Formats: sequence, C-alpha cells, structure tokens
Amino acid sequence: MGKRIATVITDLFEDVEYTDPAKAFKDAGHEVVTIEKEKGKEVTGKNKEAAVTIDKGIDEVNPSDFDALFIPGGFSPDQLRADERFVKFAKHFMDEKKPVLSICHGPQLLITARALEGRKATGYTSILVDMEYAGAKVVDEEVVVCNNQLVTSRNPNDIPAFNRESLNVLK
Repeated sequence: MGKRIATVITDLFEDVEYTDPAKAFKDAGHEVVTIEKEKGKEVTGKNKEAAVTIDKGIDEVNPSDFDALFIPGGFSPDQLRADERFVKFAKHFMDEKKPVLSICHGPQLLITARALEGRKATGYTSILVDMEYAGAKVVDEEVVVCNNQLVTSRNPNDIPAFNRESLNVLK
C-alpha cells in the first residue's frame, strides 16, 4: 500500500532534489502531492530544468491526511519558512513522528518549526551551524536516518542514498 507524501515546494527549488526523489517515490507506488500557497500555480526550479504544477494550496490540506512529508532543497524551503502555515504543517509531521524526508536546504523549514532539537541530521554546508543552534546533532554524511523517521541529506550528489533510505523509512 503506497503512502501519501505531502511535498512542500515553491519557486527556485533545486530541480533534481525534487524530480529524482519524486520519481523514485512514484515508481515505488507512493503518491506525491505538491503543496504551495495556491493550487494550479506552476513553480520552476532554480536551474530551469523542472516545472511543477501545484496539486494543492496550503489552506486546502490537513497534515493528518498524509503519511509523510518531503522537503526538496534549493531556495524553496527558505521562502516557505517565512509563512507560518508551512511551518506548522512541517511541525505536525515531526511531532507525530511521521516520516520527514528533507534534503539540502530542506531542514531550514524544520529549524523554523523548532523541530530539530535532539535529532541527528545533516544538510547543506551553509546551514549546518543553523541546525546546530537549533539543537540538532549534526553529522557530515551522505544520508542520516534518525529514529527511522527523519531522513536528511546534504546535496544533489547524495540523492541515490537519500532515495534509498527514504524508501526504506516509507515501508
């Protein structure tokens, strides 16, 4: 039985950090639902390689309706964390111990949600200090799985490991 994966994304996401994991999740039978401020909007990756039509607006969704949260990197998470609706949405998954799959700059949303304290995690080089200040136990590894719930990776080179461990957590 496939899982429903809420995917919070907006313009300037890191193209392959959305497209590769989303394909892996769909190929494994999971449903990937993209969420932004408004349904039907098209968002574009920072490398202009990927465009995504948004399935749902944040006001139309309830985090309880999803099994997992996917946060692609790029500049998207930093923009989303300025909106309290996305912060609360992400916090729900951490509080409820549902799978959270976060790559590169994705943990920025979790920092703002104050949801990293005591968690072992990694992220893009430039946000590691921020993650430490947020209370995370930061390590420099291609993929980190904390409590069989939180999956984090550093950058696009880590995508194969990120996909593998994300799919394991989704089982």
